Amino acid sequence: MQLIKCSNYRSGAVAGIVSMLLLLTACTEKPQLPANQQAEVGVATVQSEILPMSNELSGRTRAYQVSEVRPQVGGILRKRLFTEGSKVEAGDVLYEIDSASYQASYDSAKGTLAQAQADLLSAKPKAARTRRLSAMDAASKQDSDDAAATLKKAEATVAVAKADLEQAQINLQYTKIRAPISGIIGTSSYTAGALLTADQTTALTKINQLDPMYVDVTQSSASLLHLRNLVKNGSLKSVDGKVPVSLLLEDGSEYHHPGTLEMVASEVDEETGTVKLRAVIPNPDGDLLPGMYVKARLAMAINEKALLVPQKAVIRNTKGEATAWVVDATGKVEQRMLQLGQAVGDRWVVTSGIKDGEQVIVEGTQKGQKRRSR
Repeated sequence: MQLIKCSNYRSGAVAGIVSMLLLLTACTEKPQLPANQQAEVGVATVQSEILPMSNELSGRTRAYQVSEVRPQVGGILRKRLFTEGSKVEAGDVLYEIDSASYQASYDSAKGTLAQAQADLLSAKPKAARTRRLSAMDAASKQDSDDAAATLKKAEATVAVAKADLEQAQINLQYTKIRAPISGIIGTSSYTAGALLTADQTTALTKINQLDPMYVDVTQSSASLLHLRNLVKNGSLKSVDGKVPVSLLLEDGSEYHHPGTLEMVASEVDEETGTVKLRAVIPNPDGDLLPGMYVKARLAMAINEKALLVPQKAVIRNTKGEATAWVVDATGKVEQRMLQLGQAVGDRWVVTSGIKDGEQVIVEGTQKGQKRRSR
């Protein structure tokens, strides 16, 4: 990358050029600069450089994950086990429901399984003996079939009993309501003694995962299309890999943890004519909260031949148009109209009106104008 090089100096050659410029200009403006006066000027050489083309878009922060905590079994809420507004980890117990009835159901299912397993233990050798006796014509075929059916029934009963025990165990575990994700937990909507139901619509509380964070911004579909066309025709180069994103906070301060653009929506909002973009931003210090207004800078393309001039070289005429005094390769000085792009620090991106290698006068023009008007 090449930066603009500025030099401030008193030069007879450049001063002479400026003197001639002012004298020529004075042909149309009656007052003239005395021939023996020379203006002190400073010039900056404009050189093309590689510049990321950044868009500044407004948006809001969103939690990376949001989980509403609800009970999966009904019962009386016995206790809350977390501090509101604190950080919780996935799997932490948040609430306890009275588990007495669920413990009883589990114990009953466990006994039923034991009984079914005992019946199966008895049916297996009986079926084997009857089968051998039937093969020796010592027992009827019917007796053998009945014994085999009893064995199958016992096996099915054991399978059902195992499933009932597993369901009872799951329901018993659900009496301890656990955090599904890690994050910051909100306020509790229920207190001890409340009756909860498995199909209730009201959440007990909500957990927000705040590191990282989403930042949702919008860009007009026309701007996005223009940018893509510039990349296609070679005016700009697309950014390799993920697009970097930096943030400005509500108070104007710079957020010091850059992120990346993760998603560009595949449809345009018909009401606003905008496309939604989503970035992922690290939030290790917890400075970002859901719903904050931010401005996101996205470097979605690269201008490999950007021309930038110092802002103090740009003068607005009476029509508000941007102009600058330019010294071309032959040493000729002329005032030119400029087409300006975005501001980059204390410089302007110039899209037309100046060429690579030319110089702009950054100091001395105002002094020369003051002398000229005397």
